[in-house]
Amino acid sequence: MKRPHVTINCAMSVDGKIASPTRKQMRISSEEDIQRMYRLRNESDAVLVGIGTILADDPKLTVKESYVQHPKQPLRVILDSKGRTPPHALALNTVSKTLIITAKGQKKTYDGPHIEVVECTTDTDGVIDVNYALDLLYQKGVRNLLVEGGGTVIWKFLKNKVVDDIFIFIGSCIIGGKDTPTVADGEGIRKGEEIPLKIVEVKQVGSGVLIHYQSL
Repeated sequence: MKRPHVTINCAMSVDGKIASPTRKQMRISSEEDIQRMYRLRNESDAVLVGIGTILADDPKLTVKESYVQHPKQPLRVILDSKGRTPPHALALNTVSKTLIITAKGQKKTYDGPHIEVVECTTDTDGVIDVNYALDLLYQKGVRNLLVEGGGTVIWKFLKNKVVDDIFIFIGSCIIGGKDTPTVADGEGIRKGEEIPLKIVEVKQVGSGVLIHYQSL
């Protein structure tokens, strides 16, 4: 299967959390890391999140001109198996095009020619099959895909072994909470199924540390 180059980018606390215990977005990245994130978005053909991120954080998923001059806005992709994307979601604004991938029978209509909704198959857990989604995106000309979360979506990409690069910024803070969202949620591995990575680079970025991994 031909697919885009997949990069995961996320920020976590020292204890591996990516949000508050109530699942609300927190400022974990340093200002320098936020600038890096916007550059990464600008270099990507598409940026992808799950419906959980849309409902919890309502991100725009665009590139701010205050961080990147003359930005190239990526296609915004939302994995939304049950068709729960609100019509007022900021990721549906007219700054860029948006693709909503939903399960068969869950397609909804949104205002604006910049919004496309596509039905596709689901996996055994009833969520969007990431391999199907990657094939669809490749057919639409996406060659570099940035996956920003949340933890369940990141886990699905890792589990299916369709990740090339991972950038994790570790902020200098502790969040805690046994049920607080982590970088990779979902059901986790079984014995002997660890997902191996190799470290490409480690460097300080502002008040935190950025680690660049690649899949083996």
